Amino acid sequence: MKGKSDFTPQAWAFLTDTLALVSAQHSDVRAARVAELCEPDRCARMLDQLSPIIGSPGRRVTASLLSKRLGFLLTGAGLYALSACNRALDVSSDNCLLEWAHDGGRWTSSLPLISLESISLAGSEREAHRTRLVTRLFAGVMQPLWQTFHEVSGVPLNMLWENAAVRVYSLYERRMAKLDDPQARARRDEDFNFLLTAPPALFGAPWNPLGRFYYPETPTVDGRTQRFRRTCCLYFKATCPAEYCQSCPLLKPRRR
Repeated sequence: MKGKSDFTPQAWAFLTDTLALVSAQHSDVRAARVAELCEPDRCARMLDQLSPIIGSPGRRVTASLLSKRLGFLLTGAGLYALSACNRALDVSSDNCLLEWAHDGGRWTSSLPLISLESISLAGSEREAHRTRLVTRLFAGVMQPLWQTFHEVSGVPLNMLWENAAVRVYSLYERRMAKLDDPQARARRDEDFNFLLTAPPALFGAPWNPLGRFYYPETPTVDGRTQRFRRTCCLYFKATCPAEYCQSCPLLKPRRR
């Protein structure tokens, strides 16, 4: 498979097994090009079809929950390859397919790329390549998609951006917490700081959403700390009995 030889066996397994990277040749039938899903009528029909499958009461909840899944898929492989492997996958809108496959119990969707080839970032132009990748991913794919979700469902843009932001935090603070290579750990820290402080233009938004929602962690009653969200993703509305995310603002301890 083209692209596989660019990575170590361990990194490729993480990209494909954990982060659900696949070739577009193996995409699910429930998939579309970015431009297609940004068409309001097409997007609305997809959300309406998906709602009963995931137990959602309507478009607003469905758009939020799907954005969480797409946020995981879109940021996971691209940013892991960038920081852990020092390689750039093509995560542009022309190379990505968006999947919404769900089996009624869990998401089964992947991130299909038309080309799995990547380029090495070992040279002197790494920062330029990183900026290009981030811009293509966030401003080129997410921003128009979130805007369409907002227009057809009424879901707040803040909620959609925070849904994506928490996926990035988890990737850098948890999934890449124990990288073996010291150089990879240094890249991880530098890239994460770049993402938190990058200009808003790279996201196609009036503010940097990754920096905007990166609040300090709050002490919890069990003696640990938790970074609570500022917006609720509405997951509890699609579960019965209601379930809540660990970082749900509805669970945040109130100040006395």
